[in-house]
Amino acid sequence: MNLQFPGNSKSGFGETFKIKVVHQPRAVILEADMANSWSRWGQSLFVFLALFSLLYSTIDVHARPANMSVLKLKNNPTSKEENEILPPDHLNGVKLEMDGHINKDFHQEVFLGKEMEEFDEDSEPRRNRKKLIEIFSKVDLNKDKSISAKEMQRWITEKTEEHFLEAVRENKMSFHAVDPDGDGHVTWDEYRVKFLASKGFNEKEMAEKIKHNEELKVDEETQEVLESLKDRWFQADNPPADQLLNEEEFLSFLHPEHSRGMLKYMVKEIFRDLDQDGDKRLTLSEFISLPMGTVENQQAQDIDDDWVRERKKEFEEVIDGDHDGIVTMEELEEYMDPMNEFNALNEARQMIAVADENQNHHLEQEEVLKYSEYFTGSKLMDYARNVHEEF
Repeated sequence: MNLQFPGNSKSGFGETFKIKVVHQPRAVILEADMANSWSRWGQSLFVFLALFSLLYSTIDVHARPANMSVLKLKNNPTSKEENEILPPDHLNGVKLEMDGHINKDFHQEVFLGKEMEEFDEDSEPRRNRKKLIEIFSKVDLNKDKSISAKEMQRWITEKTEEHFLEAVRENKMSFHAVDPDGDGHVTWDEYRVKFLASKGFNEKEMAEKIKHNEELKVDEETQEVLESLKDRWFQADNPPADQLLNEEEFLSFLHPEHSRGMLKYMVKEIFRDLDQDGDKRLTLSEFISLPMGTVENQQAQDIDDDWVRERKKEFEEVIDGDHDGIVTMEELEEYMDPMNEFNALNEARQMIAVADENQNHHLEQEEVLKYSEYFTGSKLMDYARNVHEEF
C-alpha cells in the first residue's frame, strides 16, 4: 500500500512524502521516500500515526469463535450456484451447526417455521403483534387461552416438519442442477464438475480432465473441500453402494438431518473437531474450547465469555442427558435429531420456562407478547402500551 502526501517547503517539510507498507508474515515494514528532508520530529510523528492507523484498521472488535467447517471457504463468498449444490453449514430446526456451533436461531425456527421471514427488525410492531396473537391461537389447540407443554410440543413438531418439506423442495432444484442428463442419478464426477464450475473453473475443461484422470490443479483449500465432500458423498450412498446418488440420497448429502445414517456421520464430524483426546467422549472443557476468536479488547472478551457461558449451559442442562459430565456420540445424536419427540417436549418446556412469569407451567398470551424477541427474534417496542389493545 502506498500513501503519498504533498509537502510544503515553507513549513520545512519535503515536497513529497511517500510511505510504502509491506506485509510480511510477522512484520509490517514501512519504507519512506522523501524528496526533501523532514524535521526529525515530523518524520517520527507521521510514521507513528500511519502505523497506528494501519494497525487499528486490522482489529476486529467482533471477534468470534473460529468456524471449523471445512465446507466454508475463507474470504470467498459463495455464489448462487454454490448455495444450490453445497451442503449448508446451517440446518433449520437443528440445534447445532455443521461446525459444532450452537444454532442461535433455533427457538425462532421451531416456533415460527416457514413464517420466520415475516418477523424481522424492520417489521412494523403492530403487524408483528397481530401475527404473534394469531400464532398463539393456533398453538392453543383446546382454546383455553393458555399453551401447555404438550400443545407446544405438537406445534414444534409441526414447524420442524415445515423445514423438512422446504429442504425437500429445495433439494429438487439442487438435484436438477447437478443431474445434467436427467437420468435420475448423479455420479461423483458429475457433481465434482458442477462444484468446480461454481468456483469459477471452466466446466468443459474440468469435465475433460476428470474424464481422462488428469490432474485438476486446484488450490489447496478447494482440494480440501473436495476431499471432505467426497467422504460425505459416499456416506450418503445407501447400500448396496453404487457410487451414484438418487434424489433421496442427494437430499441426505445436503441435509443429513433427513437420514439417520447421515445424522450419525454429522455427529462424527463434530466429534472430530471437538474431541481433543480422541476418546469418543466429550467433556465440558472440550465442548466449550472450540477455538476462540482472537481477543483484541474487552468488547471481544465479553462476546467470547458469553459464548462460553451459553455452551456450558447447553452442555450441562440439555445435551448431557444423564448428567455424568460426559457427552457420548449417542447423546449428541439424540440431541441433534430434529424429529425426536422427547427433544420437542424438552424444547417446549424450556420455551415455556423462559416466559412463564406466573409459574403455572403454561404460557398466556401476554407472556408470549412480552417475550416476543425470544420467540420471534423481533421485539414489540410498543408492547407495554398496547398490551390490551383490540384490533
